[in-house]
Amino acid sequence: MLTSLLIPFRVVAHLLWGVITTAIIGVSIIGVGVFKILLPFPVTQRLCSAAANGLFRIWAYCMSMMFQLTQRMEWHIKGDLDLHENGWYMVMANHRSWVDVLVLMHLTRRHMPTPRFFLKSQLMWIPVIGWGCWVLDMPFMKRYSKELIKKKPHLKGKDIATTTRSCAKFRHIPTTVVNFCEGTRFTPEKHKKKNSPFKNLLPPKAGGTAFSMQIMGEQFEAILDVTIVYPGNDSRPVVWHLLTGRLKNVYVDIKTLPVTADLIGDYANDPEFKEHFQNWLNLRWHEKDQTISAIRKTITENR
Repeated sequence: MLTSLLIPFRVVAHLLWGVITTAIIGVSIIGVGVFKILLPFPVTQRLCSAAANGLFRIWAYCMSMMFQLTQRMEWHIKGDLDLHENGWYMVMANHRSWVDVLVLMHLTRRHMPTPRFFLKSQLMWIPVIGWGCWVLDMPFMKRYSKELIKKKPHLKGKDIATTTRSCAKFRHIPTTVVNFCEGTRFTPEKHKKKNSPFKNLLPPKAGGTAFSMQIMGEQFEAILDVTIVYPGNDSRPVVWHLLTGRLKNVYVDIKTLPVTADLIGDYANDPEFKEHFQNWLNLRWHEKDQTISAIRKTITENR
């Protein structure tokens, strides 16, 4: 009974914390962006980028606090995060909820370089958040359907060009490039519509990961295969469980993979490499699917 009475308080506390901290830090990052535009010199550009990254890391700590703001929450992390802030890493993660972003911010806040997410182009126009992400050089991706590309062939390769430009910027500053390889959040409806061969995942899209590897592969120190699992399978979204204080556990499995020569190639123009990379990613996804099933089995047995 008492827990139910606390739900409105928890929702308000989480929303206020998220909105206020995001607004303050977001506006500060945008302010840095103004100087970055007005003073287009190499030295000032580097200083502005460093300042924006520092503010983004503060935001990561603020978002990490949301998991403990109104209740005690336990992290179940399996794998190695003994990394450092001055390197380059590629993260491949499954995508279950918007909370995934907060989970990854929590994981990278201390021992990894600032993460960069591939975002949908529509997010650019969200006040403060979209503009702040633009200052941070987040890549905004615009997906085109096969039907639209057939009608307008000039759109083919636009997303590739965006990935190339963004990754070129990342070469000069330590970065964690994050790819949600499924391209969208998992839902039972999408799973059925796509006729996914995986029990717990949507089919992965290899293009963004392959092009990031092509441009920055020799710079990446490791590939981090991150699997995120939340307990429960009810109809309520994970973000609701977080806001109401019912997200008591988060399970994360991290596999550190080497960057090998066979993962770097011309995905757009080399059919043999394209097939190899797709097969490699599908194999990783099969293993990730098994990992999710194993974690869920453990959760069920411990109840």
